[in-house]
Amino acid sequence: MKLISYMFLFICFCHCLFPFSYALNSSCPINFDYIETCKWDTSLCTEESLEKSCCQTLRSLFGIGLAQHLKETSMFYLPNEDSALSCTSAFKAKLSSLSISQSFVSECMNGTNDFVVKPSSCGGIVSIKDWMEKVGPNSLLDSSCTGDLGGLTRCSLCVDAGLKVNTYLVSLNPNSTNAKCFYFTALYAAAMVNEFGPEDPRTAGCVLALPLANKARRSHHSNRELVFGFLGAFFGILGAIGCVILYMKWDKKRKQDALHQGYVTSVKSQILPNTGAKWFQIGELEQATKGFSQRNLIGQGGSGSVYKGTLSDGTLIAVKKILDMDSKGDEEFINEAEIISKIRHRNLLPLRGFCVTSDNLNGKGRYLVYDFMPNGSLADHLFNVAMKRLSWPQRKNIILDVAKGLAYLHYGIKPSIYHRDIKATNILLDTDMKARVADFGLAKQSKEGQTHLTTRVAGTYGYLAPEYALYGQLTEKSDVYSFGIVILEIMSGRRVLDASNSSALLITDWAWTMVKSRNVEGVFDGSIREEGPKKVMERFIHVGILCAHVMVALRPTIEDALRMLEGDIDIPRLPDRPLPLGFESFESYSLHSDRFRDISINSSSNSLSRYIPK
Repeated sequence: MKLISYMFLFICFCHCLFPFSYALNSSCPINFDYIETCKWDTSLCTEESLEKSCCQTLRSLFGIGLAQHLKETSMFYLPNEDSALSCTSAFKAKLSSLSISQSFVSECMNGTNDFVVKPSSCGGIVSIKDWMEKVGPNSLLDSSCTGDLGGLTRCSLCVDAGLKVNTYLVSLNPNSTNAKCFYFTALYAAAMVNEFGPEDPRTAGCVLALPLANKARRSHHSNRELVFGFLGAFFGILGAIGCVILYMKWDKKRKQDALHQGYVTSVKSQILPNTGAKWFQIGELEQATKGFSQRNLIGQGGSGSVYKGTLSDGTLIAVKKILDMDSKGDEEFINEAEIISKIRHRNLLPLRGFCVTSDNLNGKGRYLVYDFMPNGSLADHLFNVAMKRLSWPQRKNIILDVAKGLAYLHYGIKPSIYHRDIKATNILLDTDMKARVADFGLAKQSKEGQTHLTTRVAGTYGYLAPEYALYGQLTEKSDVYSFGIVILEIMSGRRVLDASNSSALLITDWAWTMVKSRNVEGVFDGSIREEGPKKVMERFIHVGILCAHVMVALRPTIEDALRMLEGDIDIPRLPDRPLPLGFESFESYSLHSDRFRDISINSSSNSLSRYIPK
């Protein structure tokens, strides 16, 4: 019978009970007076009728004390071996007053280590605070284990909830065992959820599986056959009804699974095979990120969240969980998965793999898995006052790294790839502070012989080339314009838009004004003005202004820009610029044009993460 199976699991649950350490008090913190008043079945542990279940009964009885201890102190289990030894001695002494043989008790309670707190037992849970961080205050236990648990229905609901929460706990830590974590769920349900408390016979009997004394012993044997006959018939009818219901649920689930699997197959079929990236199972990603726990959340934005994770081989990864579930989200997911999975370059963020899921509970799920970048994004180091300022050599190398990554996209593969969203938040830094261009969700691949693409405008305000923002004409020099903005941000430490005054000029107009007034050193970030050779630093400023020129014909290619930065070719005389593209006038246009529906106006907060693209 289902109930008997559940009860057996709960009885087994009491076989080990307890881990962890928090105080060094050798005296026993548990009052075992409840042993004399609790209505438990003492007949299971008498010399005349010693039952095999005596040990489980005694451990369940001890569990009442542990649950009461949890309720009073918010700590699971006993603090140390001395305390456990003291408690087992007090437990034995209290049982001896009920004429229960000490030899039985010693045989069943010989493992005092089973009652000592150990952080490794179940995912690091030691206290109620740990439980709340990992499970939360609104788990199935909290809604299913309240009230009178003496009835069959209420107790079954509580048991089912315990099994489900146990499965979740085990999934958080591969080193946890089903038995160990199950003990935690029972103690929590008895101590913290049920309002009657662990000493109540109904709670102890259901949650802690304590055998209770029969209310009418004299008629026990005569009524046993009648009771079991009635229960047999009752459960037989329930079983038949249950089979019908289960079949109907199975058939419905089968159809839904087929629908969800069709979505997964459809998405997979749109990504080219043999791309070099791995298809991950959702279970692998859940294990790596501890069930996508809040503690592992390292970034969040409008289109998704990013979690730090560790694969089974110890590799650190960043998992981008895409939240945008409409067809556009599918389009960008497939685009990024296809483009970045078939390119490999030391200055591009490598994609390890992807995952697609679909189910009734969570709906559609799309995940991109990248190598973890421990030094965050370039924006963090430029604009976060709490971060250590970048040195001149670091800034120089980052600019050259980004240029090499873009040169590979434009000329290293055919057909060319235009990134469309080059900005400080999409440039990540690895362990050695090497720059990696990231976030290819908006990237476009050209066709052979095409000079430009006419496409929907998407990107970040301030970094968009004017011809692209106004007319949707995308070329390789659109990325060059964004790269010029990034150079000026790196060299000056200023954001693309300076909102400290009413004019709010773009950084290009400000830098051009400084250079024109022969104050190029005024562009340098104050922390590097005395670090590097002035002529080299001036060259980088000039290349940044040239790359971000409003006239597309006057911008260099990324290859020429890289050669200018490295000093291999001379920089042409800087051409004059048209009137500044003021923030107000440009924004006014954007608010009245549907071309700008995918442009982020807030460039400073558009990043999804400091570790991975948005």
